[in-house]
Formats: sequence, structure tokens, C-alpha cells
Amino acid sequence: MDNLDSLPSASVEEIPEDARILDVREDAEWEAGHIAGAQHIPLGQLPERYGEVPADEDVYVICRTGGRSLRATAYLQQYGFDPINVLGGMGAWTDAEKPMVSETGETPTVR
Repeated sequence: MDNLDSLPSASVEEIPEDARILDVREDAEWEAGHIAGAQHIPLGQLPERYGEVPADEDVYVICRTGGRSLRATAYLQQYGFDPINVLGGMGAWTDAEKPMVSETGETPTVR
């Protein structure tokens, strides 16, 4: 994890429509608003749950602003995954006016 700048990254506009997305935000953040179809594993649970991440396909890792996803990307890469950090996180996702869903029944929001 020495050189985080060399990790693969992509802007929200570069994410393919059928991409596998891993959201590493906390439960309350996820419930308030997330990308439909994304997988949710909070960063703190990743060491125990990384086996749930598909190892044979690119995984776009996202958080609120990009810091936690960068750490998750570095972690997953150590274990042979092909993670791609999403630059700007969910903030960039909402700035690009991309769709979200919530678990609360309210309008999705990024917390």
C-alpha cells in the first residue's frame, strides 16, 4: 500500500453500465442512498468479507469522496482482485446526476 497513486482509478463517467460496483461506506450512508445493484461491504468489514467480492471481474470501488475506496482498492489488489477506485466517490456520482436508490423510502441522498 505504499504507492496509492499508482492504483487503477476511473471517473464516474468511465464506469461501464453493467459494471460490478462495491460500496465500502457505512450502513447509514448506504441506507440513505446508493447505486442500484451495487454490493455493500463497509470498509471495516472488508478483511472478513473480501471473499464475497468477485475475483474474476473488474470491481469499481466507491465511497463518499474517494478516501475509503482508495484504501479498499489497495487492500483488494493485494489479494489478487482487479479493483478500480472511483474518483470523487458518491459525491461525483450525484454531481453527474446518476441514479440512486435508498433503503429508507425517502429520496436518495449521499451522507
